[in-house]
Amino acid sequence: MKYDDASWHYGGDFPEHLPDEAGATHIGMFVCWAIDAGLVGEIHAQDFPEMLLRLKNRDLTPGAWFILACDEKFTDEDLNEQGNRFAEVYYLKDGPSGYLADYSSVFPDNDDVYSVPDTWASFEKLKPIIDSRYSAWKSPPSSGWRKWFK
Repeated sequence: MKYDDASWHYGGDFPEHLPDEAGATHIGMFVCWAIDAGLVGEIHAQDFPEMLLRLKNRDLTPGAWFILACDEKFTDEDLNEQGNRFAEVYYLKDGPSGYLADYSSVFPDNDDVYSVPDTWASFEKLKPIIDSRYSAWKSPPSSGWRKWFK
């Protein structure tokens, strides 16, 4: 399953003043968060451990890493089973409790999601929000997390 593809973003209404790579930043931020959270797929862990090391060492920004390691495509191979379950209810969710809404709320001064700088400082601003959503998602059903994701 393909969750997202940078090429879907840098066509059409994409801001002309930005490089195509800016269409990968929001995707890279999520994939790098998932890997950092231990939700990495076997393809990265087994076939590309050197790229994981570059990510861990922060040799590349999240968007740049995503472009190189994932060929601009976010698929179910990038995550393990739990990561995919979370991505299906959070990354793909439209509305106020979805990833893009959270992403936009963390960077309200940007004109659009593509203008967010592809930096580790941006990642660190976004990380606590995704951590919180992930923690709520992992909570027992009696805690009300299902209402939050509807």
